[in-house]
Amino acid sequence: MLLVSPPPRVHIEKRHLEELILQLPSPFFLLGDFNSHNTLWGSTDTNPRGCQIETLVENHGLCLLNDNSYTHFHQASQTFHTIDLAICSPSLVPYWKFSTCTSLFNSDNIPIVLTYVKNDFPFPKRPVKYIFGKADWPLFESLCQLTPNMVDKDSIDVAVNTITDCIISSADNSIPKTSGNIPKLCKPLWNTECDTCQKTLEKAWYNFRRYPTTHNLIKFKKARAKFRQIRKRSMNTTWCSYVNSITRQVSSKIVWDKVRKIFGCYSDTQNISFLNYNGQVISDAKEIGNVIGQTLSEISSESSYPSDFIAFKKCEEQRSVDFLPSYAKDYNTTFSYHEMKDALRKSNPTSPGPDQIHNNTLKHLGESSLLTILLLFNRIWQERVFPLSWLKAIVVPIPKPGKDKQDPNNYRPIALTSCLSKLLERMVSARLMHVLETSKWFVPSQSGFRRRRNTIDNLLKLEMAIREAFVRKKRLVSIFFDIEKAYDRTWRYGILKDLSDIGLKGNLPLFIKNFLQTRIFQIRIGNILSDNFNQQEGVPQGSVLSVLLFIIKINGIVSKLPAYVNSTLFVDDIQIHCAGDDMGFIQRQLQTAINNMTDWASKNGFIFSPQKTVCMHFCRSRGLHPDPDFQLNGSPIPIVQETKFLGIIFDTKLTFRSHIKHLKTKCIRTLNIMKVLSSTSWGADKVSLMRIYRSLVRSKLDYGVPVYGSAAKSTLKMLDSVHHQGLRIATGAFRITPIPSLHAISGEQSLELRRYRLSLSYFYKIKSDESHPQHYKVINPIFVSLFSVRLSFTPTFGFRIGEILRYFEIEDFPVVSNVEDPPPWKETQLDFIDDFLHFVKPSTSDIVFQQHFYDHRQHYSDYIPIYTDGSKSDNHVGSAAVFPDSTIAETLHPFCSVYTSELYPIYLGLLKISTLNFKKSHYLYRF
Repeated sequence: MLLVSPPPRVHIEKRHLEELILQLPSPFFLLGDFNSHNTLWGSTDTNPRGCQIETLVENHGLCLLNDNSYTHFHQASQTFHTIDLAICSPSLVPYWKFSTCTSLFNSDNIPIVLTYVKNDFPFPKRPVKYIFGKADWPLFESLCQLTPNMVDKDSIDVAVNTITDCIISSADNSIPKTSGNIPKLCKPLWNTECDTCQKTLEKAWYNFRRYPTTHNLIKFKKARAKFRQIRKRSMNTTWCSYVNSITRQVSSKIVWDKVRKIFGCYSDTQNISFLNYNGQVISDAKEIGNVIGQTLSEISSESSYPSDFIAFKKCEEQRSVDFLPSYAKDYNTTFSYHEMKDALRKSNPTSPGPDQIHNNTLKHLGESSLLTILLLFNRIWQERVFPLSWLKAIVVPIPKPGKDKQDPNNYRPIALTSCLSKLLERMVSARLMHVLETSKWFVPSQSGFRRRRNTIDNLLKLEMAIREAFVRKKRLVSIFFDIEKAYDRTWRYGILKDLSDIGLKGNLPLFIKNFLQTRIFQIRIGNILSDNFNQQEGVPQGSVLSVLLFIIKINGIVSKLPAYVNSTLFVDDIQIHCAGDDMGFIQRQLQTAINNMTDWASKNGFIFSPQKTVCMHFCRSRGLHPDPDFQLNGSPIPIVQETKFLGIIFDTKLTFRSHIKHLKTKCIRTLNIMKVLSSTSWGADKVSLMRIYRSLVRSKLDYGVPVYGSAAKSTLKMLDSVHHQGLRIATGAFRITPIPSLHAISGEQSLELRRYRLSLSYFYKIKSDESHPQHYKVINPIFVSLFSVRLSFTPTFGFRIGEILRYFEIEDFPVVSNVEDPPPWKETQLDFIDDFLHFVKPSTSDIVFQQHFYDHRQHYSDYIPIYTDGSKSDNHVGSAAVFPDSTIAETLHPFCSVYTSELYPIYLGLLKISTLNFKKSHYLYRF
């Protein structure tokens, strides 16, 4: 550990820093007051020494432990800075945590605290879980034979309990469980074989110490070599199996937790050691759960609403909502087997609810057992009774990042509900979403959890509006709203009233009505459960239907905006904006919109947060210009220079410089994972590191490219160093490796080309969907002549993408329009026969394929054969469909993928079959 404190105004040569690092034996800590400023570790600016330290860390593959906490208080200016750094070798990162003291201790520097990570578990037990990696699935399927007579019980609750008991009993007899105890050596890589080899090694060492003969020495060395081999193999197997499960949806925190577990240094973050409640310190596990449960129950109770809304609520709820008669609607028909299979396929292996049924067990049930569950679902659907056991949830409190863990209000509830219930909810949700989409019930600005819609749609709408205002020498004012406890305070009767206004009748709305009954939940701390608590209002946490029901309730919040005010809505992320020359006009329009939205919220149980709701004034004027003044429930809305909206930081000039700086900092911290792994023998292979880079780093760089890609080229170049550093770590390339060679070795494009590719992909997605809100603005951008003349103004996305299309000569590239999705209750699944599936192509002779094909043709001799194939070379793509009497061959655009070349001839074959009146059936082959 080396402590340094270079003077602030003395120039330090680069070679001196290099020599200092080379003298330190690895692993090492380099700590001290570097007097360096860099946005990478939380400073507001970057000075030359900050650039020096950043280059030093990057060149030597070191890791920075700082977490943006301030480490210095400048008394003259009364400002905080980050100049004290903690730099270390990658192998030390999993074992240490960075923090700062709350006191200055009579100094101007805030002390840094490095805490060694211990396996500290406040409670001796963990919840018992199934070990699915060791499950005997054939035995489980044979034991779990669900029959229709299990469902034909007196009540639905009895039937559900019978099905649950059978599944749990079969799982207990075929799937091993964890003991619930905290293992002494808490490493995922440690298995029975490692334990056996370690005992053999200890025995050999004991014998050698007692009898130090050559024979015993040889036995000891053999035992040690075998133990090291088994441990290394276990490390490689454990890590490779985990890396294969990493996708771009996995967060950096989850991967960090896995890496620390493999190193054997992690703590159970779900356990809470104590709380400070009403001036009392509570350390008993059950009491902690009761305090958090009481806090969550109060948030969702009727008393949490304003008094005016409580009176309005009681008056409205005296009118019953009638969902009868059903008029034989299609969405009320019984569920089909393909609906359940499709819902089961989309189910993730989440933690089980109170009934302990896991989605993995449901996916390994036999067809007859699944049909029995379908029979149970249809009985619930037709009898309109929701099982009481499915109304209960287990809530795991997760501390909110950066908040005081002693305050029970600073915990996010993660509710675990029955997986059987969630399977049925997923089927109901698919039907409800189809009804809402086909009836065009959603407001066009809502993009949350809708098919072919995402956050980029809302971000692009705002960015295009700002660009259009700038080029017309106008200003744009935007307000970003925040709703307090939106999900927990959603008015349940209001949801039912909205369903009635939509026109829903019968089984579907009645199921939702029963689904929204008062819920019961328990808080789980370790393996200890709290008392039962009620959730009176709000959508049920952890349920599949909850998000869609919330979207239904929030849909009307932007329905009464003035004509000149536009909005975007992504679930509860609400933004409105207005552009114009006169600030008075803008202010009147937006204040009217705020008042209308506040009135709507007051009648629906929602409360806007005046502290978190902010306003931004987008303007390129260099002179003095007045900011608007808005009121929200009597409180002024703060004017900010930048804010994060749907993951992108917007600044008043729309340069995206702040966002790109923040993105660079976040990606460099994520690269610490790769640095740690590259320093180990089991995690340093290129395939694993490239997968981690693409999932954790490149995915962050990809998000929002159509929006922040409009930044200046000099600003975008800030991200190139992150890209190149990640590729060097993954491939093991030298620092002097040329950038083109680095791209060739890794198989990765430059960030500029990747931004082109992602922008084109998003453009064609919009082009193929005529119902997209931005379709016509992107395909036929407005103010083209203005942007062509005023070159200093950054054009909109439609104009920018046009330049890319012309550069690649693909302006007229044809795109197939989206077709309307069929109803979920209508089966559209296509079956195919693959008689060659069990053959391994590299090890199978051609004559075997030929003989098997001749046998297949003999079996289907009554069918007319159609042969299809496609191929792609560097500059050519072709497809063909061959009939017995004719051949259809077409040349596709060179930019088409090989997948398109294979799919297009199938389309050609089906098109010809549908247009001609053939008397025989056809059999289509793809080669």
